[in-house]
Amino acid sequence: MLQASTIKFLTLLKKNNNKPWFDLHRKEYESAKADFANFIQAVIDKYGKKDKSISLLKAKECMFRINRDIRFSKDKSPYKTNMGAYISGSGKKSIYGGYYFHCEPGQSFMGGGLWMPMPSELNKVRQEIDYNFNEFKKIINSKRFKSVYKDLSRSDEYVLTRVPKGYDSANPAAEYLKLKSFVALTKLKDTDLISGSLVNKTVDAFEALYPLIEFMNESLV
Repeated sequence: MLQASTIKFLTLLKKNNNKPWFDLHRKEYESAKADFANFIQAVIDKYGKKDKSISLLKAKECMFRINRDIRFSKDKSPYKTNMGAYISGSGKKSIYGGYYFHCEPGQSFMGGGLWMPMPSELNKVRQEIDYNFNEFKKIINSKRFKSVYKDLSRSDEYVLTRVPKGYDSANPAAEYLKLKSFVALTKLKDTDLISGSLVNKTVDAFEALYPLIEFMNESLV
């Protein structure tokens, strides 16, 4: 579970996203950061028994900096209003799929997959789905996957308007071949974040995603 003080800090940061306020509350930030790291480590330690590829990871290797890159953004707010971690045995910048946890009051979620892969990797995954669509369908239609995620995310930013070049629009897998990202997400309430069952809930969600991660990663080898 996460501490209520961590949620409170992020809530206040959203209202006071400036360096003077942050500097005055740096101790609260450090406490919240340590709390989030402890939670992520607990997830790694438990889920690592299932997915051996992440078993040796340390939370700090998975967590993102709270500072925003504002060089090319109109929004000059210096800090993110969330704490996030990407858990992958190949690292945060890996081409392989992995697991993600996003802690942001009112907008928290968890899940994972393969986010915006480069064209060469994207083509490999699409080809794997096309060649082995029956296997892919079994994964995303399984009771466990559907109970947590329902389906892959279809946000506008993730979907092409047409089937990619080289595939027929009548292809049975057409709706999935249009995807530019292959991610599955499930929302979390603020009450979930401070619940004693959060680690188990997260591990269960990652386990439901495991077959999909394996399917995609095998196509990238």
